[in-house]
Amino acid sequence: MSQQKPLIIDCHGHYTTAPKALENWRNAQIASIKDPASMPKVSDLKISDDELRESIETNQLKLMKERGSDITIFSPRASFMAHHIGDFNVSSTWAAICNELCYRVSQLFPDHFVPAAMLPQSPGVDPATCIPELVKCVEQYGNVGLNLNPDPSGGHWTSPPLTDKAWYPIYEKMVEYDIPAMVHVSTSCNACFHTTGAHYLNADTTAFMQLIQGDLFKDFPTLKFIVPHGGGAVPYHWGRFRGLAQEMKKPLLKDHLLNNVFFDTCVYHQPGIDLLTKVIPVENILFASEMIGAVRGIDPETGNYYDDTKRYIEASTIVVGDDRYKVYEGNARRVFPRLDARLKAQGK
Repeated sequence: MSQQKPLIIDCHGHYTTAPKALENWRNAQIASIKDPASMPKVSDLKISDDELRESIETNQLKLMKERGSDITIFSPRASFMAHHIGDFNVSSTWAAICNELCYRVSQLFPDHFVPAAMLPQSPGVDPATCIPELVKCVEQYGNVGLNLNPDPSGGHWTSPPLTDKAWYPIYEKMVEYDIPAMVHVSTSCNACFHTTGAHYLNADTTAFMQLIQGDLFKDFPTLKFIVPHGGGAVPYHWGRFRGLAQEMKKPLLKDHLLNNVFFDTCVYHQPGIDLLTKVIPVENILFASEMIGAVRGIDPETGNYYDDTKRYIEASTIVVGDDRYKVYEGNARRVFPRLDARLKAQGK
């Protein structure tokens, strides 16, 4: 298998280019929170298949073809999740709309896009309320993963740590379905934390530290998380995390977490990718770009887009040979068993 040209599987894509009608509907929903009688109906949102095709063909799919990636695991726009807005009913309706759109994209482009779910989380609400949407997304839409927000409050961190038993109903369902979760926060409503420059990276680092402090994988030995954006501060401070785990009398990190925790390559410069791949075992790294996402511009030092992350893997002197197959394809198939089954059904 590794001798063949690998599939380039991008494990981290968001529908950031959805037709404007989606944002307009959301704005109307937010505006009516104080006056529920004026709340827009789901049926008020009308987006045709042709509009979906255009939004994908001129954006994500165009760049995938230009950059040489094959498949994107596709979830709703992370900053639009905004779980801190409204109550559970607001989040539930919004999540259902966004998940359906990603499903429709996956039906229109079955060779290129595979859906992952947004959960209808809400601050202070039992995470178990998310189960019906998760079940629908897996059983009806064929979702292969989900995004889990460890901070639905939007930068105020009012939820218990990911190791708390409050999260267990979601974990039990993840284990039952054998699907991983990408740990991904949404918009920051705290002025101290820029959404993509601070809040996202803070959350990646925070989630990893929470997992060090607990013993979650003793209760769920097959549970899997992807910590995105290269793990936030994790690779850069690997020695700190190893040392803290040691002081806490935890097992070595490779035994404590690395059977269950994985990292993506949404790191937007060559030295960052080189550090990630040098510090983190190759078996724990999944290719990703989050293209047309947080960082969309061209790097004046290279002349290439920052989020064209395949270039960094191709230029790596660390990820070579069979390791490159693992990063591009093999690890994603292992971490996302439902994706693997889907690809095999397609003869891939």
